Amino acid sequence: MQIRTINADLAPQPASAYSQAVEVSSATRTLYISGQLGTEVDGTTPSSVEEQARLAWRNLRFQLEAAGMTFDNLVKVTMYIPDPADIPASRPARAEALGNLRPASTVLVAALANPAWKIEIEAIACG
Repeated sequence: MQIRTINADLAPQPASAYSQAVEVSSATRTLYISGQLGTEVDGTTPSSVEEQARLAWRNLRFQLEAAGMTFDNLVKVTMYIPDPADIPASRPARAEALGNLRPASTVLVAALANPAWKIEIEAIACG
């Protein structure tokens, strides 16, 4: 499988660590990952967005690993955050998880099903 990130010269460049588009060729599998929350396996939810973001990325990694994939296979990430003021605090966990990887990404400010949840991350991976 080959992944090529695209940032068209004639369009605005990414505002942070993502790509405007991702092209996947020669992939044999596509994995659609439901929104992963910042909760522990026992269902407990820490109060800080920083810790919830770290757990959400960890839970996303666990789903990838269960499918025999890694963050290298991510092609699209969507983050849902109820409070726009929490976006900057969520970025260190993303940087720690993805490093130099730049999947296509969207951040939406949207209410989540439980008011205690501060972040939810869904993704698409190819392998």
